[in-house]
Amino acid sequence: MNHEPIKIACSDCNMRELCMPVGLSNTELDRIDEIIGARRKIKRGETVFHNGEKFTNLYAIRTGFFKTCITSEDGRDQVTGFQMAGEIIGLDGIVHDHHTCDAVALEDGEICAMPFAQIEDLSREVNALQHHVHKIMSREIVREHGVMLLLGSMRAEERLAAFLLNLAQRLHARGFSQSELVLRMTREEIGSFLGLKLETISRTFSKFVDDGIVQVKQRHVHIVNTAALQDIVNPR
Repeated sequence: MNHEPIKIACSDCNMRELCMPVGLSNTELDRIDEIIGARRKIKRGETVFHNGEKFTNLYAIRTGFFKTCITSEDGRDQVTGFQMAGEIIGLDGIVHDHHTCDAVALEDGEICAMPFAQIEDLSREVNALQHHVHKIMSREIVREHGVMLLLGSMRAEERLAAFLLNLAQRLHARGFSQSELVLRMTREEIGSFLGLKLETISRTFSKFVDDGIVQVKQRHVHIVNTAALQDIVNPR
């Protein structure tokens, strides 16, 4: 693993608003800075943690794109989620004190280790931090519930439309364009996440292109008609 520690205070980080609570005093920020580990560079394809590994840290993604996955009984990878800058990975380890999935970098990135025991101790004193940790966990529960709904009841078109809308909305929250997406994951990985075969993903993308909803050039997706995607997910 490439351990190139670069210590940058949370207060100076441009991702602070996304992974740290707002409204902390300088003293509270300093205390958080003391326990957050140095930033670590991660290479594409590198694993942050493995299924079964002892849980000690949450990881704040500073740059890059990641996927979480589990290996199914027949040896295939099942993608359980995609995470981007400003999001936290590692929450799966809280319940049983060990990780229940692998987290893999889809591109070069940087993460900050957040030792959970110390974060938990500090959050008892700093209400804003405790509230923030609960909010992150709640967001993860809502996300998982959304994925279950997605896989439980939706047709292929609905699944892909919901996936693209969700990705666009998350990128938009980070200041990126809401209509221009660069997919960091392969179509196979999207299919694995959505419970669809690769050919179904390709066919659905082609249908969206034919219907004038999106334009696709390799991994670049331009959403031409957001309302049409929303209508597929929630028909009026």
